[in-house]
Amino acid sequence: MDTDKILKELQQDVAGLKESSQNKLSMVVFSGDMDKLLASFIIASGAAAMGMDVVMFFTFWGTPALRDKKKKAGGKDIFGKMFGVMLPKGPSKVKLSKMHMAGAGTAMMKYLMKKKNVSSLEDMIALAGELGVRIYICELSMGLMGFSHDEMIDYPGLEFVGVAKFLEEAGASRIQLFI
Repeated sequence: MDTDKILKELQQDVAGLKESSQNKLSMVVFSGDMDKLLASFIIASGAAAMGMDVVMFFTFWGTPALRDKKKKAGGKDIFGKMFGVMLPKGPSKVKLSKMHMAGAGTAMMKYLMKKKNVSSLEDMIALAGELGVRIYICELSMGLMGFSHDEMIDYPGLEFVGVAKFLEEAGASRIQLFI
Protein backbone atom coordinates (compact mmCIF):
# COMPACT_ATOMS: atom_id res chain seq x y z
CA MET A 1 0.00 0.00 0.00
CA ASP A 2 1.58 3.25 -1.17
CA THR A 3 0.33 5.89 1.31
CA ASP A 4 2.05 8.74 -0.55
CA LYS A 5 0.18 7.82 -3.74
CA ILE A 6 -3.14 7.59 -1.88
CA LEU A 7 -2.51 10.94 -0.17
CA LYS A 8 -1.74 12.64 -3.51
CA GLU A 9 -4.91 11.20 -5.07
CA LEU A 10 -7.00 12.43 -2.13
CA GLN A 11 -5.43 15.89 -2.36
CA GLN A 12 -6.22 15.99 -6.09
CA ASP A 13 -9.80 14.92 -5.41
CA VAL A 14 -10.25 17.65 -2.78
CA ALA A 15 -8.73 20.26 -5.11
CA GLY A 16 -11.13 19.16 -7.84
CA LEU A 17 -14.09 19.50 -5.50
CA LYS A 18 -13.03 23.00 -4.50
CA GLU A 19 -12.74 24.03 -8.14
CA SER A 20 -16.12 22.57 -9.08
CA SER A 21 -18.06 24.26 -6.29
CA GLN A 22 -19.22 27.83 -6.63
CA ASN A 23 -19.34 30.62 -4.06
CA LYS A 24 -22.87 29.55 -3.30
CA LEU A 25 -25.02 28.53 -0.33
CA SER A 26 -27.95 26.17 -0.85
CA MET A 27 -30.26 25.65 2.09
CA VAL A 28 -33.22 23.36 2.72
CA VAL A 29 -35.66 25.08 5.08
CA PHE A 30 -37.66 22.20 6.50
CA SER A 31 -38.66 23.71 9.85
CA GLY A 32 -41.43 26.22 10.36
CA ASP A 33 -40.27 27.14 13.87
CA MET A 34 -39.66 30.84 14.43
CA ASP A 35 -36.14 30.45 15.83
CA LYS A 36 -35.06 28.17 12.98
CA LEU A 37 -36.59 30.45 10.35
CA LEU A 38 -34.81 33.43 11.91
CA ALA A 39 -31.52 31.53 11.81
CA SER A 40 -32.16 30.55 8.17
CA PHE A 41 -32.74 34.13 7.07
CA ILE A 42 -29.85 35.51 9.13
CA ILE A 43 -27.47 33.00 7.52
CA ALA A 44 -28.93 33.54 4.04
CA SER A 45 -28.75 37.34 4.27
CA GLY A 46 -25.27 37.25 5.77
CA ALA A 47 -24.03 35.01 2.98
CA ALA A 48 -25.64 37.21 0.31
CA ALA A 49 -24.12 40.32 1.89
CA MET A 50 -20.72 38.60 1.63
CA GLY A 51 -21.26 38.14 -2.10
CA MET A 52 -22.46 34.55 -2.13
CA ASP A 53 -25.22 33.29 -4.39
CA VAL A 54 -27.92 32.00 -2.01
CA VAL A 55 -30.79 29.60 -2.66
CA MET A 56 -33.38 28.64 -0.04
CA PHE A 57 -35.60 25.61 -0.74
CA PHE A 58 -38.72 25.64 1.47
CA THR A 59 -40.33 22.28 2.01
CA PHE A 60 -42.90 20.68 4.31
CA TRP A 61 -43.19 22.59 7.63
CA GLY A 62 -41.13 25.54 6.36
CA THR A 63 -43.65 26.23 3.59
CA PRO A 64 -46.49 27.74 5.70
CA ALA A 65 -44.20 30.58 6.81
CA LEU A 66 -44.31 31.84 3.22
CA ARG A 67 -48.08 32.04 3.08
CA ASP A 68 -49.42 35.59 2.85
CA LYS A 69 -51.85 36.28 5.69
CA LYS A 70 -53.83 38.69 3.46
CA LYS A 71 -54.37 36.26 0.59
CA LYS A 72 -57.10 33.66 0.38
CA ALA A 73 -57.15 30.66 -1.90
CA GLY A 74 -60.35 28.86 -2.79
CA GLY A 75 -61.07 25.50 -4.33
CA LYS A 76 -59.35 23.44 -1.64
CA ASP A 77 -60.34 19.92 -0.69
CA ILE A 78 -61.04 19.03 2.96
CA PHE A 79 -57.39 18.21 3.67
CA GLY A 80 -56.19 21.48 2.14
CA LYS A 81 -58.68 23.35 4.29
CA MET A 82 -57.56 21.45 7.41
CA PHE A 83 -53.86 22.15 6.77
CA GLY A 84 -54.76 25.77 6.07
CA VAL A 85 -56.40 26.11 9.47
CA MET A 86 -53.92 24.03 11.49
CA LEU A 87 -50.69 25.54 10.13
CA PRO A 88 -49.50 29.11 10.61
CA LYS A 89 -50.38 31.56 7.89
CA GLY A 90 -47.27 33.63 7.30
CA PRO A 91 -44.15 34.58 9.20
CA SER A 92 -45.99 36.54 11.89
CA LYS A 93 -47.84 33.40 13.03
CA VAL A 94 -44.92 30.99 13.50
CA LYS A 95 -43.97 29.76 16.99
CA LEU A 96 -40.76 28.97 18.83
CA SER A 97 -39.48 25.40 18.71
CA LYS A 98 -38.76 25.44 22.46
CA MET A 99 -40.38 27.35 25.30
CA HIS A 100 -43.42 28.38 23.26
CA MET A 101 -45.44 28.18 26.51
CA ALA A 102 -48.88 28.56 24.94
CA GLY A 103 -47.73 31.66 23.10
CA ALA A 104 -46.01 33.45 25.98
CA GLY A 105 -42.50 32.42 24.91
CA THR A 106 -43.07 33.47 21.31
CA ALA A 107 -44.57 36.81 22.42
CA MET A 108 -41.64 37.36 24.78
CA MET A 109 -39.15 36.66 21.99
CA LYS A 110 -40.91 39.09 19.64
CA TYR A 111 -40.97 41.73 22.40
CA LEU A 112 -37.26 41.29 23.11
CA MET A 113 -36.40 41.39 19.41
CA LYS A 114 -38.26 44.68 19.03
CA LYS A 115 -36.77 46.14 22.23
CA LYS A 116 -33.22 45.22 21.13
CA ASN A 117 -33.77 46.42 17.54
CA VAL A 118 -33.53 42.94 16.03
CA SER A 119 -35.40 42.73 12.74
CA SER A 120 -38.66 40.78 12.66
CA LEU A 121 -38.94 37.67 10.52
CA GLU A 122 -41.02 39.66 8.02
CA ASP A 123 -38.26 42.28 7.77
CA MET A 124 -35.61 39.57 7.39
CA ILE A 125 -37.55 38.05 4.50
CA ALA A 126 -37.76 41.47 2.83
CA LEU A 127 -34.03 42.05 3.35
CA ALA A 128 -33.23 38.64 1.83
CA GLY A 129 -35.24 39.65 -1.24
CA GLU A 130 -33.34 42.94 -1.51
CA LEU A 131 -30.02 41.08 -1.26
CA GLY A 132 -30.98 38.70 -4.08
CA VAL A 133 -31.56 35.55 -2.02
CA ARG A 134 -33.55 33.18 -4.23
CA ILE A 135 -36.45 31.30 -2.69
CA TYR A 136 -37.82 28.08 -4.12
CA ILE A 137 -40.94 26.43 -2.73
CA CYS A 138 -41.37 22.67 -3.05
CA GLU A 139 -44.29 21.81 -5.33
CA LEU A 140 -44.72 18.40 -3.69
CA SER A 141 -45.08 19.90 -0.21
CA MET A 142 -47.54 22.48 -1.47
CA GLY A 143 -49.60 19.79 -3.17
CA LEU A 144 -49.67 17.57 -0.09
CA MET A 145 -50.72 20.43 2.18
CA GLY A 146 -53.24 21.83 -0.30
CA PHE A 147 -51.51 25.20 -0.71
CA SER A 148 -51.71 27.14 -3.96
CA HIS A 149 -49.30 29.52 -5.64
CA ASP A 150 -51.83 32.33 -5.15
CA GLU A 151 -51.60 32.29 -1.35
CA MET A 152 -47.82 32.67 -1.10
CA ILE A 153 -46.01 35.90 -0.29
CA ASP A 154 -44.90 38.32 -2.95
CA TYR A 155 -41.15 37.84 -3.17
CA PRO A 156 -38.81 38.77 -6.01
CA GLY A 157 -38.26 35.79 -8.31
CA LEU A 158 -40.09 33.28 -6.08
CA GLU A 159 -40.26 29.93 -7.89
CA PHE A 160 -42.22 26.74 -7.35
CA VAL A 161 -39.97 23.78 -8.12
CA GLY A 162 -39.29 20.12 -7.53
CA VAL A 163 -36.41 18.58 -5.63
CA ALA A 164 -34.40 18.13 -8.84
CA LYS A 165 -34.03 21.92 -9.17
CA PHE A 166 -32.75 22.19 -5.60
CA LEU A 167 -30.31 19.31 -6.12
CA GLU A 168 -29.02 21.01 -9.26
CA GLU A 169 -28.37 24.18 -7.25
CA ALA A 170 -26.91 22.33 -4.26
CA GLY A 171 -24.60 20.25 -6.45
CA ALA A 172 -22.77 23.41 -7.50
CA SER A 173 -22.69 24.93 -4.01
CA ARG A 174 -19.77 25.26 -1.68
CA ILE A 175 -22.11 25.09 1.33
CA GLN A 176 -25.32 23.10 1.81
CA LEU A 177 -27.46 23.42 4.94
CA PHE A 178 -30.57 21.67 6.23
CA ILE A 179 -32.52 23.68 8.81
